[in-house]
Amino acid sequence: MSGAGLTVRDLRVTFDGFRAVDGVDLDVPPGDLRFLIGPNGAGKTTLVDAVTGLVRATGSVRFAGEELLGRPVHRIARRGIGRTFQTATVFEQLTVLQNLDIAAGAGRGPLTLLRRRRGVPEAVAHALETIGLAGLRDRPAGVLAHGQKQWLEIGMLLVQDVRLLLLDEPVAGMSHDEREATGELLRRVGEDRTVVVIEHDMDFMRSYARSVSVLHAGKVLKQGTVAEVQADARVQEVYLGRAAAPEPVAVPVAEEA
Repeated sequence: MSGAGLTVRDLRVTFDGFRAVDGVDLDVPPGDLRFLIGPNGAGKTTLVDAVTGLVRATGSVRFAGEELLGRPVHRIARRGIGRTFQTATVFEQLTVLQNLDIAAGAGRGPLTLLRRRRGVPEAVAHALETIGLAGLRDRPAGVLAHGQKQWLEIGMLLVQDVRLLLLDEPVAGMSHDEREATGELLRRVGEDRTVVVIEHDMDFMRSYARSVSVLHAGKVLKQGTVAEVQADARVQEVYLGRAAAPEPVAVPVAEEA
């Protein structure tokens, strides 16, 4: 699968006179694992909503050279663009395998969907291995752990041949081990796809981001590598200030004579 990049120019989203996204420019090259960070209200989720057609926006959003703005949500999805939300959306009464099979059937007709499968499609089998749930393929999705549901949702995008994944806080509420497994999953997925992650977990960002864009008040404050972003004085002031500040040094008090 060949990668494709995302290009955003002068993107603006306004709600009742309030500019939630205010002239954002982004260049996410093919195969990048880009993290979007910033304080609450910075415009991160609204930006992703605009890319996927959930909110009206002006400017330009191009993926693989095609303009997305103005297209309906389903047509944008057909261009190979998929997203997850903070709460995993899976069919909890169905098995892991059935969830993936339904997602894989998004491009099949009704008669084909009703026909019983003789085996597991190659794309579904590959997704099961990629997300680490092959051993749980027959387990109802509703009994999966929190992190496993997030992985299943990512798998449901993979079987649709998504080339751009937009993930909204994928490790929120996860244990340490689940975060580690999710980071490794994103690395695997990003080998032949472009991945954009909205994230508040700075340790997770430092461990797995290939590049970072910092949003503040609807604008891009800084873009670059993790090291470049962390070293930027403006970023330290508005977002990473406490992390960047030196820890207080305890000074021993001399005992009275």
